[in-house]
Amino acid sequence: MFVGVLTLTFHIPHAQSLKDKRSTVRRFRDRVRARFDVSIAEVGELDVLQRAVFGVCVVSSEAKVCDGVLAQVARAAEVAEDAVLTDRSTEVVAWGEGR
Repeated sequence: MFVGVLTLTFHIPHAQSLKDKRSTVRRFRDRVRARFDVSIAEVGELDVLQRAVFGVCVVSSEAKVCDGVLAQVARAAEVAEDAVLTDRSTEVVAWGEGR
């Protein structure tokens, strides 16, 4: 089994309040959940108005499937509305007995 993790960092230039930020975060998170079979959560910079950090996770029996799905999510992040992708990192690890 392989576990793929993608970390996405966004700059949200229009956010003037946590309400503005939460609206943008919720919209992106919901779109990713609806479009891809992944888990996603805001995992960092929770109280910083103009930054958001997401963790995206996918599990598969093949590493290349994890890579492919996370690459698609990253492409979607590059064209996200109301936010600018500033950083991303991907890691795929073997997990369990098949290591």
